[in-house]
Amino acid sequence: MSQFVQTHTQDAIVGEPEVVEDRRTVRAVATHPAWLRLKAAVVSFRALQAQDGSVPDPADHVTASGYLATILQAVAELAPLFPHDAAYLAALPRDAARWEQDGFGVPDFLDSLNAFQPQQHRVDGLGHLVVFPMVTQNGSSSRLVEAVLVEVIWPEFIAELEAGDHSNALFVALRFVDFTPGYDTNSAVLFPETVAMRELPTFTWGAIFQDREAARYRRVVRAAAEITKLELPDDAAAMLDDQDLTERVFVMWDIIHDRSHMRGDLPFDPFMIKQRMPFFLYSLEELRCDLTAFRESVRLQRTLSAVPDADLDEAQRMIRDHAHLVQYAVVFDRIFRFAITGSRVRNYDGLGGQLLFAWMHQHGVLHWTDTQLTIDWEAAPDVVVALSDEINELYWRSIDRPKAAHWLAAYAMLTRTLTPHPASVWARGLPDETLAGLPKGYTDAVLDDEFPLSMFYEALSKKMAPVIASTAGITGAASVVDAAA
Repeated sequence: MSQFVQTHTQDAIVGEPEVVEDRRTVRAVATHPAWLRLKAAVVSFRALQAQDGSVPDPADHVTASGYLATILQAVAELAPLFPHDAAYLAALPRDAARWEQDGFGVPDFLDSLNAFQPQQHRVDGLGHLVVFPMVTQNGSSSRLVEAVLVEVIWPEFIAELEAGDHSNALFVALRFVDFTPGYDTNSAVLFPETVAMRELPTFTWGAIFQDREAARYRRVVRAAAEITKLELPDDAAAMLDDQDLTERVFVMWDIIHDRSHMRGDLPFDPFMIKQRMPFFLYSLEELRCDLTAFRESVRLQRTLSAVPDADLDEAQRMIRDHAHLVQYAVVFDRIFRFAITGSRVRNYDGLGGQLLFAWMHQHGVLHWTDTQLTIDWEAAPDVVVALSDEINELYWRSIDRPKAAHWLAAYAMLTRTLTPHPASVWARGLPDETLAGLPKGYTDAVLDDEFPLSMFYEALSKKMAPVIASTAGITGAASVVDAAA
């Protein structure tokens, strides 16, 4: 893997290797004095900010200006190490200067955000320096200044996968190198819509920190397998000892998941950003995309496995082998981490994990017997794909249904597998005044924990809670240290 910061032009061919100059690696930048000054100044600046990102007390403005000057001086010193981000790193001081001149009100970094285009430079090992006032999803809801050093993960087989049937020009896979406190949390994404700006542009990229996803997976699945006495297949066990391998698996999973939001027979806006609806609809959408990644991985594995190994090139062999591992990742992350992570207040990812576990259990490929968990991996792929078929059928039929009827059909599908709360109004049947009323009435009638944890998950959650809590702020580097220990 190349770990050098590489020279790029703004119109470079995406993913094409270019001349590697003798430059400081992005990992080495994490110890650069300018980065250390920048990071310290950002942390100090954050202490002056309100939740909306402003510095509300005029008495703090002189101090804020001093911290901002340190940040911008450090950015200028580091900018030559990131020539591919030259336009962004030049626009950043202009947005910062305007913010300061306007009295540190609510920040607006739209111009520099528009100049930051990481999807144009998907080269393995390439680094980025990112500084924005922003919220961090599953991290901080306050719009504070964050500074992040990141490294692109883009192996050759992913480039080949993306160039074929799984094109996703917006997707960027990243690895943490260093970060400020907003990312010392559960946040594993860098999305442009979280940046402070005056208006929403057309978004051209979205980034996921695969090293954090992989590190969480390895720690949680290792513990869950021990607690449930699950005997892992050899290749699934190998992932728990190999951070780089698991990162590549998550890149493959996420690149297919991400594009799935925009593809298929969709009865509604796939991202549901401007819609208020029962949280279980979000559960089905996220699970639909994960199961699309699963079924595509099954297809790729079976198709490429039918070809003699000698007739495949190296990238095709990597796609085949990683496709098999994606299936483990989707199942284990969903049933062991998603299902019991977070609160029980409208936890849509949790519900998706519960549904997958119960579906596999009720279809005879997952067994909890004599306090030991077993999975029939020969039969499991087709059973999981059948759940994908159920959700796809729901979506296809709902193209012709009114919104409320779609919601009711989705609930009926869920309750064929999961048991709702005994006090559920939805389970007893919504009253006529709700059925005849506005969608808000339907949504308000959903309990915060409409589908409580099963007895299995209640017991597992108590044992797994400390492990899951320990993954906040984890990175791939920390996971490697854990494995070595």
